[in-house]
Amino acid sequence: MSKVLTVFAALTAGLTLAIPAVSATAQQAINCPDVEQLTAGMDPALAHIRYLADDALEGRRAGTNGARCAAQYIADQFEAIGVEGAGPNGSYFQGFPIPAGVVLGDGSTLITAQATYTLTEDWIPFGYSASAAVTSTLLYGGDGINRPGDPDNEYPTLDVTGRIVVVEDGDLRAPMSQALQADAHFKASVAAGRDAGGMIVLLGEDRELPDLSGEMRAALGIPVAAVRGEAADRIRQAARRGERAFLGASVQPRAVEARNVAALLPGSDPTLADEVLIIGAHYDHLGFGGEGSLDPDARAVHNGADDNASGTSGLIKIARLLSEGDRRPARSVLFLAFTAEEQGLWGSSHYVRNPLLPIAQTVAMLNMDMIGRLEGATLVVHGVGTAEEWTDVLLAANELITRPLSIAVTPDGFGPSDHSSFYGEGLPVLHFFSNTHVDYHRPSDDWEKVDIEGLDRIVDLVTEVALDVAGIFGSDERIALTPIEPDLVAAHGQDPSASTTSGGYGPYLGTIPDMVPADSGLRLTGVREGSPAAIAGIRGGDIVVEFGGNVVGDIYTYTYALQEHKPGDSVEIVVLREGQRLTLTAVLGDER
Repeated sequence: MSKVLTVFAALTAGLTLAIPAVSATAQQAINCPDVEQLTAGMDPALAHIRYLADDALEGRRAGTNGARCAAQYIADQFEAIGVEGAGPNGSYFQGFPIPAGVVLGDGSTLITAQATYTLTEDWIPFGYSASAAVTSTLLYGGDGINRPGDPDNEYPTLDVTGRIVVVEDGDLRAPMSQALQADAHFKASVAAGRDAGGMIVLLGEDRELPDLSGEMRAALGIPVAAVRGEAADRIRQAARRGERAFLGASVQPRAVEARNVAALLPGSDPTLADEVLIIGAHYDHLGFGGEGSLDPDARAVHNGADDNASGTSGLIKIARLLSEGDRRPARSVLFLAFTAEEQGLWGSSHYVRNPLLPIAQTVAMLNMDMIGRLEGATLVVHGVGTAEEWTDVLLAANELITRPLSIAVTPDGFGPSDHSSFYGEGLPVLHFFSNTHVDYHRPSDDWEKVDIEGLDRIVDLVTEVALDVAGIFGSDERIALTPIEPDLVAAHGQDPSASTTSGGYGPYLGTIPDMVPADSGLRLTGVREGSPAAIAGIRGGDIVVEFGGNVVGDIYTYTYALQEHKPGDSVEIVVLREGQRLTLTAVLGDER
């Protein structure tokens, strides 16, 4: 599950990658752990978690060898069960490119009157730097933070137009601050919005030059560099003297293949087999930590046993129960194991834009994310407000299982997991979640801590819900769901982890961002009922390209622009809708 209230990284626009179809039995150019050696004699559901959460898979970060091993394992399980590959050419994989950081290109240069600085020793472009060059006057801007009402804060009054702005890293007045305004990317974004020519960030003595390999943010419109050590001291003095400098940055985005895993159980009723129920879970996790980790300083494998090897294990078990049991689903069931959920629902977003089976023929989506730590507690089910029948379906299914569960429900179909992508398409969704715990997004989320009995109870419940929705061959009893459109689900009482850029802090707008970018700007999945965005006429599918006069390039620049305002401000927002450029006015709220 994506980190609560995290601003998710956006895909770098324009990436292309040729992706061949791969069969489940194809030989991989990587060495994966021996399944039998790791899981011999174990309960099958626990064995899946044991394998997926092994250190050898290195946290299953999307696009890595560990993630490929996980995808191959899941495909092999589906193949052994007998559910057919639903990917291209009958494969079990739906591949797509994702960003994998950036690499330095040729031509990165930093020169002042006093020195030419050594790349990767003295300085380096940030991964979100534009590949561009500028020759201009250096301008010292202190820590580059705007402090409204502070008479000693000169930075907002400086004319930065065309200049190379030199700022200190972090917040000089609050060195431990984690505030948005102290972040170098935020400072550079603001400087770009003020038409600066470039920015140099002077790192503190204990700071290393940034690692470009994990950069996922879209490029800003200006070159941005980090400088350390003696070089930082020289440039600080040069900026105070107003010397001229040359800053040239060359960064190139990398792409790797990520894979959703897809398997199909065809419907047993010929009259209903074209209709599809999707059951999904993401299998990726955080790799060695970093962004998204709640232990960000730990360079250690984040195994993600509960998040979300548990949901993946449940997915495999349900595939077996539905395919081998005597109650065969009348409608088709598509089992989807998503990747890149932790980066911002990229796998599920890719699927809804490139569906393997028509979205128009998909009746609902059931999602399992973190179902491995029930431990006698209440199961949380999100999305009951997305179809009129969901509450009755849940109650009936719970009565049918051997050990009924204590269930808490919420209406909202949006949230920080893959069901949100499908609800943005107007589909009824349910999201099953056993709740967070002290090991969430930490290296300690290990397979030994999974409550396998609780997981089995949740799997039983989801199976019964699936059979209610898909129907059983030979029975007339099946659910015809009545979807409730996204803009009709009340935002009040919503899950606080819902991934909006406007709730939980600062001014409120009520937009639900799509984490996969458009060619420019930020695409919206939807807006919340009664929100300032809805009142202004903003719709799901709109692409925000300007906010309050600031150019929007991705979710980060959108968030920065929003946070420059306060509740009650009237803001002009420019959106692209079906190729037309529209200017709408929203009055920001403070409602959560």
